[in-house]
Amino acid sequence: MSSGEPPAVVALGGGHGLHASLSALRRVTDRLTAVVTVADDGGSSGRLRRELGVLPPGDLRMALAALCGDDEWGQTWSRVVQHRFQSEGELHGHAVGNLLIVALWELLGDPIAGLDWVGRLLGAQGRVLPMASVPLDIAAEVEGADPARPYDVSVVRGQVACALTPGRVRAISLLPPDPPASPEAVRAVWEADWIVFGPGSWFTSVLPHLKVPELADALLNTSANRLVALNLAPQPGETDGFSPQAHLDVLQAHAPSLTVDVVLADRGVVADPADLEKAVEAMGGRLVLADVAAADGSPRHDPERLAAVLGEIFLRGRTS
Repeated sequence: MSSGEPPAVVALGGGHGLHASLSALRRVTDRLTAVVTVADDGGSSGRLRRELGVLPPGDLRMALAALCGDDEWGQTWSRVVQHRFQSEGELHGHAVGNLLIVALWELLGDPIAGLDWVGRLLGAQGRVLPMASVPLDIAAEVEGADPARPYDVSVVRGQVACALTPGRVRAISLLPPDPPASPEAVRAVWEADWIVFGPGSWFTSVLPHLKVPELADALLNTSANRLVALNLAPQPGETDGFSPQAHLDVLQAHAPSLTVDVVLADRGVVADPADLEKAVEAMGGRLVLADVAAADGSPRHDPERLAAVLGEIFLRGRTS
Protein backbone atom coordinates (compact mmCIF):
# COMPACT_ATOMS: atom_id res chain seq x y z
CA MET A 1 0.00 0.00 0.00
CA SER A 2 1.39 3.39 -0.98
CA SER A 3 0.92 6.38 1.30
CA GLY A 4 -1.61 7.91 -1.06
CA GLU A 5 -4.09 5.04 -1.36
CA PRO A 6 -6.61 3.67 1.12
CA PRO A 7 -5.84 0.38 2.86
CA ALA A 8 -6.99 -2.98 1.53
CA VAL A 9 -9.28 -4.29 4.27
CA VAL A 10 -10.83 -7.72 4.78
CA ALA A 11 -13.75 -7.83 7.23
CA LEU A 12 -14.79 -11.18 8.72
CA GLY A 13 -18.15 -12.16 10.15
CA GLY A 14 -21.79 -12.49 9.26
CA GLY A 15 -25.23 -11.14 9.99
CA HIS A 16 -25.84 -7.87 11.78
CA GLY A 17 -22.33 -7.57 13.20
CA LEU A 18 -20.67 -7.68 9.80
CA HIS A 19 -23.33 -5.31 8.45
CA ALA A 20 -22.29 -2.79 11.12
CA SER A 21 -18.60 -3.25 10.34
CA LEU A 22 -19.06 -2.87 6.59
CA SER A 23 -21.36 0.15 6.96
CA ALA A 24 -18.44 1.90 8.65
CA LEU A 25 -15.58 0.47 6.58
CA ARG A 26 -17.07 1.53 3.24
CA ARG A 27 -16.75 5.11 4.50
CA VAL A 28 -13.02 4.57 5.03
CA THR A 29 -11.82 2.57 2.02
CA ASP A 30 -12.98 1.42 -1.39
CA ARG A 31 -10.56 -1.54 -1.24
CA LEU A 32 -12.88 -3.61 0.93
CA THR A 33 -13.68 -7.33 0.96
CA ALA A 34 -16.20 -9.06 3.20
CA VAL A 35 -15.51 -12.72 3.96
CA VAL A 36 -18.78 -14.17 5.20
CA THR A 37 -19.77 -17.25 7.17
CA VAL A 38 -21.87 -19.84 5.32
CA ALA A 39 -23.39 -21.86 8.17
CA ASP A 40 -26.83 -20.25 8.47
CA ASP A 41 -29.54 -22.91 8.61
CA GLY A 42 -32.58 -20.85 9.59
CA GLY A 43 -35.24 -18.75 7.92
CA SER A 44 -35.15 -18.00 4.21
CA SER A 45 -31.48 -19.02 3.94
CA GLY A 46 -32.09 -22.37 5.56
CA ARG A 47 -35.06 -23.10 3.32
CA LEU A 48 -33.12 -22.30 0.14
CA ARG A 49 -30.12 -24.25 1.36
CA ARG A 50 -32.17 -27.36 2.09
CA GLU A 51 -34.27 -27.16 -1.08
CA LEU A 52 -31.56 -26.27 -3.60
CA GLY A 53 -28.31 -27.38 -1.95
CA VAL A 54 -26.80 -23.89 -2.25
CA LEU A 55 -24.72 -21.82 0.10
CA PRO A 56 -27.02 -19.99 2.55
CA PRO A 57 -27.37 -16.54 0.95
CA GLY A 58 -28.69 -14.46 3.85
CA ASP A 59 -25.46 -13.25 5.47
CA LEU A 60 -23.98 -12.64 2.01
CA ARG A 61 -27.04 -10.56 1.13
CA MET A 62 -26.74 -8.50 4.31
CA ALA A 63 -23.09 -7.80 3.57
CA LEU A 64 -23.95 -6.61 0.04
CA ALA A 65 -26.70 -4.36 1.44
CA ALA A 66 -24.23 -2.83 3.89
CA LEU A 67 -21.90 -1.94 1.02
CA CYS A 68 -24.56 0.07 -0.81
CA GLY A 69 -23.84 3.77 -1.11
CA ASP A 70 -25.77 6.59 0.55
CA ASP A 71 -27.15 7.91 -2.76
CA GLU A 72 -30.69 7.18 -3.97
CA TRP A 73 -29.56 4.19 -6.07
CA GLY A 74 -27.67 2.55 -3.24
CA GLN A 75 -30.31 3.08 -0.59
CA THR A 76 -33.15 1.95 -2.85
CA TRP A 77 -31.39 -1.27 -3.81
CA SER A 78 -30.37 -1.86 -0.22
CA ARG A 79 -34.03 -1.77 0.79
CA VAL A 80 -35.04 -3.96 -2.15
CA VAL A 81 -32.61 -6.80 -1.40
CA GLN A 82 -33.48 -6.68 2.32
CA HIS A 83 -37.24 -6.72 1.66
CA ARG A 84 -39.07 -9.84 2.86
CA PHE A 85 -42.31 -11.05 1.34
CA GLN A 86 -45.33 -11.24 3.62
CA SER A 87 -47.88 -13.75 2.42
CA GLU A 88 -49.90 -16.83 3.28
CA GLY A 89 -47.92 -18.93 0.81
CA GLU A 90 -44.46 -20.34 0.24
CA LEU A 91 -42.85 -16.96 -0.45
CA HIS A 92 -43.55 -15.79 3.10
CA GLY A 93 -40.35 -14.74 4.84
CA HIS A 94 -38.11 -15.00 1.81
CA ALA A 95 -35.81 -12.01 1.26
CA VAL A 96 -35.74 -10.62 -2.27
CA GLY A 97 -31.96 -10.53 -2.22
CA ASN A 98 -31.73 -14.20 -1.29
CA LEU A 99 -33.81 -15.17 -4.32
CA LEU A 100 -31.81 -12.86 -6.59
CA ILE A 101 -28.48 -14.28 -5.43
CA VAL A 102 -29.60 -17.89 -5.80
CA ALA A 103 -31.06 -17.18 -9.27
CA LEU A 104 -27.69 -15.84 -10.43
CA TRP A 105 -25.92 -18.85 -8.92
CA GLU A 106 -28.16 -21.16 -10.91
CA LEU A 107 -27.75 -19.17 -14.14
CA LEU A 108 -23.98 -18.67 -13.89
CA GLY A 109 -22.99 -21.85 -12.06
CA ASP A 110 -20.46 -19.85 -10.04
CA PRO A 111 -21.18 -18.47 -6.53
CA ILE A 112 -18.43 -15.84 -6.73
CA ALA A 113 -19.54 -14.57 -10.14
CA GLY A 114 -23.13 -14.41 -8.91
CA LEU A 115 -22.19 -12.30 -5.90
CA ASP A 116 -20.07 -10.02 -8.07
CA TRP A 117 -23.03 -9.47 -10.42
CA VAL A 118 -25.31 -8.55 -7.52
CA GLY A 119 -22.62 -6.21 -6.23
CA ARG A 120 -22.45 -4.47 -9.60
CA LEU A 121 -26.23 -4.06 -9.69
CA LEU A 122 -26.27 -2.54 -6.21
CA GLY A 123 -23.21 -0.36 -6.79
CA ALA A 124 -21.62 -2.08 -3.79
CA GLN A 125 -18.51 -0.32 -2.49
CA GLY A 126 -16.51 -3.49 -2.01
CA ARG A 127 -16.66 -7.22 -2.67
CA VAL A 128 -18.49 -10.00 -0.84
CA LEU A 129 -17.11 -13.56 -0.70
CA PRO A 130 -18.12 -16.75 1.14
CA MET A 131 -15.51 -18.07 3.56
CA ALA A 132 -15.94 -21.64 2.28
CA SER A 133 -16.93 -23.28 -0.98
CA VAL A 134 -19.58 -25.54 0.58
CA PRO A 135 -22.43 -25.02 3.06
CA LEU A 136 -21.33 -25.64 6.63
CA ASP A 137 -22.88 -26.60 9.93
CA ILE A 138 -21.71 -25.40 13.32
CA ALA A 139 -21.30 -27.95 16.09
CA ALA A 140 -21.17 -26.25 19.49
CA GLU A 141 -20.05 -27.68 22.81
CA VAL A 142 -22.67 -26.33 25.20
CA GLU A 143 -22.73 -26.49 28.97
CA GLY A 144 -26.19 -26.74 30.46
CA ALA A 145 -28.15 -27.19 27.22
CA ASP A 146 -30.51 -29.24 29.38
CA PRO A 147 -31.56 -26.90 32.23
CA ALA A 148 -32.12 -29.94 34.45
CA ARG A 149 -28.42 -30.84 34.11
CA PRO A 150 -26.67 -27.45 34.20
CA TYR A 151 -23.10 -28.78 34.35
CA ASP A 152 -23.33 -31.39 31.60
CA VAL A 153 -21.63 -30.58 28.29
CA SER A 154 -23.38 -31.69 25.11
CA VAL A 155 -23.01 -30.99 21.40
CA VAL A 156 -25.61 -28.81 19.70
CA ARG A 157 -25.66 -28.81 15.91
CA GLY A 158 -26.72 -25.90 13.70
CA GLN A 159 -26.31 -22.14 13.84
CA VAL A 160 -29.89 -21.51 14.93
CA ALA A 161 -29.73 -24.15 17.67
CA CYS A 162 -26.43 -22.73 18.84
CA ALA A 163 -27.78 -19.18 18.97
CA LEU A 164 -30.96 -20.22 20.81
CA THR A 165 -29.47 -22.66 23.29
CA PRO A 166 -30.40 -22.01 26.94
CA GLY A 167 -26.92 -23.24 27.88
CA ARG A 168 -23.52 -21.62 27.52
CA VAL A 169 -21.41 -22.20 24.44
CA ARG A 170 -17.83 -23.25 25.21
CA ALA A 171 -16.35 -24.02 21.79
CA ILE A 172 -17.34 -24.62 18.19
CA SER A 173 -16.25 -26.79 15.29
CA LEU A 174 -17.42 -27.07 11.70
CA LEU A 175 -19.13 -29.85 9.78
CA PRO A 176 -17.84 -31.11 7.47
CA PRO A 177 -14.47 -30.84 9.28
CA ASP A 178 -11.62 -29.23 7.33
CA PRO A 179 -13.93 -27.63 4.74
CA PRO A 180 -12.51 -26.15 1.52
CA ALA A 181 -11.92 -22.41 1.74
CA SER A 182 -13.02 -20.04 -0.97
CA PRO A 183 -9.78 -19.42 -2.94
CA GLU A 184 -10.77 -15.80 -3.56
CA ALA A 185 -11.24 -15.23 0.18
CA VAL A 186 -7.84 -16.73 0.97
CA ARG A 187 -6.23 -14.55 -1.69
CA ALA A 188 -7.91 -11.44 -0.28
CA VAL A 189 -6.50 -12.16 3.17
CA TRP A 190 -2.96 -12.60 1.86
CA GLU A 191 -3.23 -9.31 -0.05
CA ALA A 192 -4.83 -7.27 2.75
CA ASP A 193 -3.34 -4.44 4.76
CA TRP A 194 -5.85 -4.91 7.60
CA ILE A 195 -7.99 -7.83 8.79
CA VAL A 196 -11.02 -6.94 10.92
CA PHE A 197 -12.58 -9.55 13.25
CA GLY A 198 -16.02 -8.61 14.58
CA PRO A 199 -18.22 -7.24 15.85
CA GLY A 200 -20.82 -9.98 15.65
CA SER A 201 -22.01 -13.26 17.09
CA TRP A 202 -18.74 -14.50 18.53
CA PHE A 203 -19.18 -18.24 18.22
CA THR A 204 -21.35 -18.39 15.09
CA SER A 205 -20.04 -15.49 12.98
CA VAL A 206 -16.49 -14.61 14.05
CA LEU A 207 -14.81 -17.82 15.21
CA PRO A 208 -15.86 -20.05 12.26
CA HIS A 209 -13.31 -18.35 10.01
CA LEU A 210 -10.57 -19.77 12.20
CA LYS A 211 -11.87 -23.31 11.71
CA VAL A 212 -11.47 -23.37 7.89
CA PRO A 213 -7.88 -24.62 7.58
CA GLU A 214 -6.62 -22.77 4.51
CA LEU A 215 -8.35 -19.55 5.51
CA ALA A 216 -7.07 -19.87 9.09
CA ASP A 217 -3.53 -20.36 7.80
CA ALA A 218 -3.80 -17.12 5.85
CA LEU A 219 -5.32 -15.26 8.81
CA LEU A 220 -2.55 -16.42 11.14
CA ASN A 221 0.36 -15.83 8.76
CA THR A 222 -0.60 -12.83 6.66
CA SER A 223 1.54 -9.72 7.02
CA ALA A 224 -1.64 -7.66 7.43
CA ASN A 225 -2.47 -5.90 10.66
CA ARG A 226 -5.24 -7.57 12.66
CA LEU A 227 -7.98 -5.62 14.45
CA VAL A 228 -10.62 -7.07 16.76
CA ALA A 229 -13.77 -4.99 17.24
CA LEU A 230 -15.57 -6.04 20.41
CA ASN A 231 -19.33 -6.21 20.82
CA LEU A 232 -21.43 -3.68 22.67
CA ALA A 233 -23.60 -6.18 24.55
CA PRO A 234 -23.57 -9.89 25.47
CA GLN A 235 -25.55 -12.33 23.37
CA PRO A 236 -27.88 -14.81 25.07
CA GLY A 237 -26.45 -18.32 24.96
CA GLU A 238 -23.26 -17.34 23.19
CA THR A 239 -21.61 -14.74 25.42
CA ASP A 240 -23.81 -14.27 28.49
CA GLY A 241 -21.62 -13.08 31.34
CA PHE A 242 -18.57 -12.53 29.12
CA SER A 243 -16.21 -9.73 30.06
CA PRO A 244 -14.58 -7.96 27.10
CA GLN A 245 -11.35 -9.87 27.76
CA ALA A 246 -13.25 -13.19 27.74
CA HIS A 247 -13.91 -12.62 24.03
CA LEU A 248 -10.15 -12.51 23.48
CA ASP A 249 -9.66 -15.64 25.58
CA VAL A 250 -12.09 -17.51 23.32
CA LEU A 251 -10.28 -16.27 20.21
CA GLN A 252 -7.01 -17.59 21.56
CA ALA A 253 -8.58 -20.89 22.58
CA HIS A 254 -9.70 -21.45 18.99
CA ALA A 255 -6.47 -20.15 17.43
CA PRO A 256 -3.65 -20.25 20.03
CA SER A 257 -1.06 -18.64 17.75
CA LEU A 258 -3.29 -15.70 16.80
CA THR A 259 -1.84 -12.28 17.54
CA VAL A 260 -3.57 -8.95 17.11
CA ASP A 261 -2.40 -5.41 16.53
CA VAL A 262 -5.43 -3.49 17.79
CA VAL A 263 -8.47 -4.27 19.91
CA LEU A 264 -11.24 -1.68 19.62
CA ALA A 265 -13.88 -1.40 22.32
CA ASP A 266 -16.54 1.14 23.16
CA ARG A 267 -15.54 3.24 26.13
CA GLY A 268 -18.96 2.88 27.72
CA VAL A 269 -19.00 -0.91 27.95
CA VAL A 270 -15.54 -1.57 29.41
CA ALA A 271 -15.84 -1.67 33.19
CA ASP A 272 -12.19 -2.53 33.82
CA PRO A 273 -9.88 -1.06 31.15
CA ALA A 274 -6.75 -2.24 32.98
CA ASP A 275 -7.72 -5.92 32.79
CA LEU A 276 -8.71 -5.62 29.15
CA GLU A 277 -5.47 -3.83 28.32
CA LYS A 278 -3.46 -6.66 29.90
CA ALA A 279 -5.36 -9.22 27.79
CA VAL A 280 -4.74 -7.18 24.64
CA GLU A 281 -1.05 -6.79 25.37
CA ALA A 282 -0.79 -10.55 25.95
CA MET A 283 -1.94 -10.97 22.33
CA GLY A 284 0.66 -8.47 21.13
CA GLY A 285 -1.65 -5.54 20.52
CA ARG A 286 -2.78 -2.19 21.84
CA LEU A 287 -6.19 -1.25 23.19
CA VAL A 288 -8.22 1.56 21.64
CA LEU A 289 -11.19 2.80 23.66
CA ALA A 290 -13.54 5.12 21.80
CA ASP A 291 -17.18 6.18 21.60
CA VAL A 292 -18.45 4.02 18.73
CA ALA A 293 -21.94 3.12 19.98
CA ALA A 294 -25.10 4.78 18.70
CA ALA A 295 -25.97 7.98 20.55
CA ASP A 296 -29.47 6.71 21.41
CA GLY A 297 -28.03 4.17 23.83
CA SER A 298 -29.02 1.10 21.81
CA PRO A 299 -26.43 -1.72 21.57
CA ARG A 300 -25.45 -1.01 17.97
CA HIS A 301 -22.46 0.67 16.41
CA ASP A 302 -22.86 4.09 14.85
CA PRO A 303 -21.43 3.81 11.30
CA GLU A 304 -19.99 7.32 11.19
CA ARG A 305 -18.43 7.16 14.67
CA LEU A 306 -16.98 3.74 13.95
CA ALA A 307 -15.69 4.89 10.56
CA ALA A 308 -13.91 7.88 12.10
CA VAL A 309 -12.14 5.71 14.68
CA LEU A 310 -11.19 3.02 12.16
CA GLY A 311 -9.82 5.67 9.81
CA GLU A 312 -7.55 6.99 12.56
CA ILE A 313 -6.38 3.48 13.46
CA PHE A 314 -5.58 2.62 9.84
CA LEU A 315 -3.72 5.92 9.36
CA ARG A 316 -1.64 5.34 12.48
CA GLY A 317 -0.86 1.80 11.35
CA ARG A 318 0.33 3.11 8.00
CA THR A 319 2.59 5.78 9.48
CA SER A 320 3.98 3.91 12.49
